[in-house]
Amino acid sequence: MFRSGILAAVLCLPAVAMAQSALPPGTILPVSLDRALVAAKATPGMQIRAKIMQNIPGSSVRRGATVLGRIIRTSSLKSGQTRLELSFDAVRAHGQTIPLTADIRALASFFDVEQAKMPEVMSSRGFTPENSPTRQIGGEQVYRGGGPVAIDMKTVGRPTPYGILGPPRTLPGQRCRGEVGDHHTLQAWWLFSTDACGVYGYNNIHIEHAGRTAPEGTIVLDAEKGKLKLDSGSALLLRVVSDGKDGTMQAAVRP
Repeated sequence: MFRSGILAAVLCLPAVAMAQSALPPGTILPVSLDRALVAAKATPGMQIRAKIMQNIPGSSVRRGATVLGRIIRTSSLKSGQTRLELSFDAVRAHGQTIPLTADIRALASFFDVEQAKMPEVMSSRGFTPENSPTRQIGGEQVYRGGGPVAIDMKTVGRPTPYGILGPPRTLPGQRCRGEVGDHHTLQAWWLFSTDACGVYGYNNIHIEHAGRTAPEGTIVLDAEKGKLKLDSGSALLLRVVSDGKDGTMQAAVRP
């Protein structure tokens, strides 16, 4: 039986939607890129558009809202690496523009996104596409049709029609944070695990600077070899930058 305890009670609480002019620090934003980003073709100031893939709890931001970003610069390093600097500056929803400063917690390829959508159990075993288990980017398993989101027999969240809800988790030695300050609202993860952190599916790309500390909001991606390209449909797990009440972290260490 899955362990539940306090988490099971918390997961039953409804999300409260409200009009707002800001998103609280620590808010997770799961997004999908509208088009490919290719460092060799990017120019400073070029707009980036991404789509919110799940309703954001405790806010007026709904699935389908647009996140707007921009290219800051691209460069080639002496080491042979290609570097892409970018930022995400606003959410546009219901005719309202909500400014923000965001860092990046995780990045996943289009292939990983598609894999996370695929049922793990065939219908011949009594499952249908609607209730077959799926596996999140990061390893957590989603038991649809009334089940939980779990890892190693531990309940960590619950499914929704377009993703999962759960509190942020962090693993020992991991670079990403759990909950931030007083922000205890359940977070939207779309196809990511609640402990997703880093890069998935892009073997030559790593996050050099997550954007959490100075320069806040500046996300720096490096490609070790070959082209630095993020395909259309790639997934990003953004997080509204903390106001600093939870302590000072080193640059690019704990998004």
